[in-house]
Amino acid sequence: MQVFGSSGVRGVANEELTPSYVLQIAQAAGTVWEADRAALARDTRTTGQLFANAAASGLASVGLDVDRLGELPTPGLQAYCAAEGVPGLMITASHNPPAYNGVKLVGPDGVELDRATLDSVEERLAAESWERVSWADVGAARHVDGVGESYVEGILDAVDREAIADADLTVVVDPGHGAGCHTSPDFFRELGCTVHTVNAQPDGHFPGRDPEPVAANLADLAEHVKATDADLGVAHDGDADRATFVDEDGAFVNGDAALAALVEAAVEPGDAVVSAVNASQRVADVVEAAGADLTLTAIGSTNIITRVRELQADGERVAVAGEGNGGVIYPDYRIARDGAYTAAKFCELVAERPASEIAGAFDGYANVREAVGYADETEETAMIGAIEETARDAVAELDTTDGYRLDYGDGWVLARPSGTEPVIRIYAEARTEKRAEELAAMFGDAVRRVQD
Repeated sequence: MQVFGSSGVRGVANEELTPSYVLQIAQAAGTVWEADRAALARDTRTTGQLFANAAASGLASVGLDVDRLGELPTPGLQAYCAAEGVPGLMITASHNPPAYNGVKLVGPDGVELDRATLDSVEERLAAESWERVSWADVGAARHVDGVGESYVEGILDAVDREAIADADLTVVVDPGHGAGCHTSPDFFRELGCTVHTVNAQPDGHFPGRDPEPVAANLADLAEHVKATDADLGVAHDGDADRATFVDEDGAFVNGDAALAALVEAAVEPGDAVVSAVNASQRVADVVEAAGADLTLTAIGSTNIITRVRELQADGERVAVAGEGNGGVIYPDYRIARDGAYTAAKFCELVAERPASEIAGAFDGYANVREAVGYADETEETAMIGAIEETARDAVAELDTTDGYRLDYGDGWVLARPSGTEPVIRIYAEARTEKRAEELAAMFGDAVRRVQD
């Protein structure tokens, strides 16, 4: 049984993910942690308080005192855990639609739990084996204020604040009604930027846009950037551990181009860079040109973080890790995806040249991404079987690190089941849009035939 997917456990709130199950997750995690105190935070989803209450009860029942931090970005919880030396539990479904919620687990070092520790939690869950304490020893809860402000101060100290302020940037911030509403607008003001906002009111119904910060959801941000003559638009997902961008012309900055630019600015010869099997050739080219090494993992922050820690244990410096979805990690700062920090690092680049020029340096690649939903496990199994058959018959280099990736030299295509939603995700990249669409159709047609 694998409960925790590529980035926590998620499901439709009060249907697939219930308060009783969240309570059990908290009991299992609290038992594995062997701690006497834990931190608890949530994003803005309407069911956040419901599940936070359940998690607090679960943690207290196995003897942990609970620091309740309220609505906070996931990297804010992680910063608190690292500063206090306590593990943490985050109630969030990140980029998933409003009906979803979920759980992420964080260690006392502020890093999401690695795969081995998550396996231990899952074993406890499967066996319903947790160590409840007597009535006299249950944990107590306390509300902790000011955590968001401390988190912002920490990022301000970690970036080139002077360079950004001197550039006199105008930034439009779109937290998407998520937890970033509480921190990112103030953060960019403290950086010395002129700040405008859109969708910056915390609201778990997400009325302005869906939580995922992809181009299709950012029309309002693009219009605000153009209307205010801004230098950059910044968008977050529901828990603000990701950041994507709109350039000064209102055009969405390809996430792989943004990642490549951030890697190029940070990587040095001999460094390691960690990404996932859907990594763009843009990133591979930058890493090769720098004389560094690129390591690919299964998709998702859990897998990437686990690999970062393995490389660090071997004495290697990991300059940057992450994916082209805006989830970027700077291990020298913290092994955590942090949307505000990532956006500040991108602002450091925009302070030197326009965002359109930064993205333009990585033109020449076309990307196609699609998601095909399935009704149940039977249909999912049939779709995966169709993908496998197509992959085995193809005349291309096959990589099965996560799903099935075919590399044709002039482009590649990857198909895999999502770790957070009931969909098959298909990614393709090539030098032309036509070729990328042809590659995506190989797997897309195969899975859709299952539905016919």
